Amino acid sequence: MKRAVVIVWLAATSAVVGAAAPAEAQATSVEAIVLGSAEFDGIEITVEGELVGDYGNRDDGTTWAQLNGGSYVTMPLREGGARSGSNTGIGVMIPAGLAEGLDPAGGYGTRGPVVSLTGVWHHHDPDRGGESYLEVVGLDVIEEGRALSQPIAWWPLLAGLGFFGAAITLRVRSSTGES
Repeated sequence: MKRAVVIVWLAATSAVVGAAAPAEAQATSVEAIVLGSAEFDGIEITVEGELVGDYGNRDDGTTWAQLNGGSYVTMPLREGGARSGSNTGIGVMIPAGLAEGLDPAGGYGTRGPVVSLTGVWHHHDPDRGGESYLEVVGLDVIEEGRALSQPIAWWPLLAGLGFFGAAITLRVRSSTGES
């Protein structure tokens, strides 16, 4: 019995080894796509970033969003990230089934889900009025979305209160005739 199992396993393994491996998607960045959009036309790519803006649910069973890349994905400004590079994004068309259950897209007070998207890049698609976008076939959530915190900058608040107090004091003194 053991020999039959080994022979079947070897036959299955050799069939898989002899078969052509599926093409792997080319890993790239949002910035690279923006800078060389035409070079990626029709190519299956994988790109990571934060879903931002709004989700546009369409009647054709797709959800449209924007995927931003760059330093703001790893360290948002509201959490101490430095202003650096461009804050660029690409349009993504996600089948509604894949977009189901995603955390809200990022905005001023919210960090959207950080995702890895695989799909075919379309550079100026004539069937969609010349739009450039990623037609998503695979979506993996790397990090869930969350509310962003922002530490209070105390010195401007205290300085403002000091100026307000000085203005009130000057107003009271001027109305009572004190100098």
